[in-house]
Amino acid sequence: MTFRVPAIDISPYISGSPDDAAARDRVAREFAAACREVGFVQVHGHGIPADVIDGLAAASDDFFVGLEPDAKKKYQTPPGINRGYSPPKSEATSLSLGVEPANKMNDFFEAFNVGLTVDDYDADDLLEEQYQQNVWPDVPLFRERVETYMQHARAVSQTLMRMSADALELPTDFFDAAFEHATGTMRMNNYALTPGMNVTLDGELRGMGEHTDFGVITVLWADRVRGLQVLGTDGGWHDVQPDEGALLINLGDITARWTNEHWMSTLHRVKPPVIDGTIIRRRSVAYFHGCNWDAIVEPLPELLAEGEAPLYEPVTATEHMRAKLAGTRAGVLNTKAEREGARVISAK
Repeated sequence: MTFRVPAIDISPYISGSPDDAAARDRVAREFAAACREVGFVQVHGHGIPADVIDGLAAASDDFFVGLEPDAKKKYQTPPGINRGYSPPKSEATSLSLGVEPANKMNDFFEAFNVGLTVDDYDADDLLEEQYQQNVWPDVPLFRERVETYMQHARAVSQTLMRMSADALELPTDFFDAAFEHATGTMRMNNYALTPGMNVTLDGELRGMGEHTDFGVITVLWADRVRGLQVLGTDGGWHDVQPDEGALLINLGDITARWTNEHWMSTLHRVKPPVIDGTIIRRRSVAYFHGCNWDAIVEPLPELLAEGEAPLYEPVTATEHMRAKLAGTRAGVLNTKAEREGARVISAK
């Protein structure tokens, strides 16, 4: 079977029109099939204006290309702060799965993280660890452009959760309570050689190592430069390039656990294309939609067949995220991802 990422037009959900009920039912069925079979989907009709996406791309260029390495490093934060700048080779994403990089080399990408903060909610019982304050660079229009896109990506994520409930044949508002204080982190990635930085291009060079996403659902904007690879059910890695104007959507670990792996948190990685010893620049921005910090993550009884055994023990969303982030940002091997790690090891 030829590997492909399904393309779905979600505009019937974006419109919210009562006249689109039949179309929403069709979209939900298509989404359910994609989540069962691939775990990735191309989304058209998402409703994010082109000028907002163009502004995001410009902000990425202004920071990653417009600033010198030393200027960018002023915004670097410690491993326990999931905000601000991450230089190239400062993270090892595969450690989040309990798998050492084959060549012991950290990931090649550089990144800038922002996200939802405690200030986004009228609540005094939030764990600030999961709603950290943002670090904003002194770059004209950067904050305005990034915040504007992030709010649109968050809205798309909320739509996708309603669609997920329909696709799982649950009440449309089934997941609402788990997202009253949703966490959200947006990561801007840049894959390119930084001027003045020496990097050896040999062996199994990774732009970003094999990993599954940590949260519930990911909304990814990427330019159309090749590099993203997805692990198929055939055990092989397959190139994925976004359609013109589409967003790539993939499921995270929490969704896989809620559904007892009936829906897939698919392994993926980035292999930057190298031509004549130079990495072609690639840009992507991922919005990671997460549930409440204290939500219990375990297979949902409503989704278990009669006699079906849960594959996971209960864990809070924060405990799950701590183990994952300790791998990528602090270099601590995650010992609680046996099922995902085994899939990496068995990949062709």
